[in-house]
Amino acid sequence: MARLKILHETRYDYERPVSFGAHRLLIRPRDSHALRIVEASLKVSPPGPTRWTYDASGNCVCLFQPTGQSTSLIIVSQLVIDRFPAPLSPVRIDNPHTLTPIVYSREDHATLAPFIAPVTDDPDAVLLTWLRSLGARRDEPALDFLLRINSLIHERFDYINRYEEGVQSPLETLASGQGACRDLAWLMVEGLRRLGYAALFATGYIYAPSAESLRGAGATHAWCEVFLPDLGWLEFDPTNGLAESPDLIRVATTRTPSQALPVSGAIIGDPGVARLHVSVDVRLLDARPEAA
Repeated sequence: MARLKILHETRYDYERPVSFGAHRLLIRPRDSHALRIVEASLKVSPPGPTRWTYDASGNCVCLFQPTGQSTSLIIVSQLVIDRFPAPLSPVRIDNPHTLTPIVYSREDHATLAPFIAPVTDDPDAVLLTWLRSLGARRDEPALDFLLRINSLIHERFDYINRYEEGVQSPLETLASGQGACRDLAWLMVEGLRRLGYAALFATGYIYAPSAESLRGAGATHAWCEVFLPDLGWLEFDPTNGLAESPDLIRVATTRTPSQALPVSGAIIGDPGVARLHVSVDVRLLDARPEAA
């Protein structure tokens, strides 16, 4: 077990005072067998009422209505969590349905169908052609195939800090050979969907002992989750080549990246020049073996 402290600060500064519409905050994980929240606090300025709920995907959401006018909007989330890692190795499932091509049971397929259907367009089958060029072998264990795709994206694409809003389409990422963590994750999600896998866009935080040890530290992070029979939802981080890593701290999983914005909302009035600053600090408080 590892105990981690997470400080996530989002600050908008405006040239002129503005009023605020409702805001949606997706910044708090949900308790699970892999993660337990020990402490949680949320500070906002300007102040306003908050209400916690769950969205259609079961993610923990804070609905926040700032009051009055201000030249800034500040949201500071502080968490202390216990992370219970579940290593992927040496798990191997002797189930013929986990071989390529993937086969889901009728019950699972009915639930997973929205996450199998691609969201983006690929009219000339560029993405599908690229996927097939990676040498998927019939009857290759699906887990081995996913680990291979995860490593290939990590090795073949350059990671960049991209400050523009939004996510590149998979075709843009393929053409440029580079992307931010959200772009590489979305490439993997949409690629796997075209091969019949149920895949989700995952967002959260990543623990890196040093700023240089893992890509994506110091900000919110994005990766891919894939459902396999008998194994359930598994995490793959193509930005760092990680799979089911204890360093990944999931906040939300969504069908599309636009549903996973940590902070979304509206301002009322002309802000003039607006600036956004986001910082994330994840540090280890304690690490000790789990009790027997």
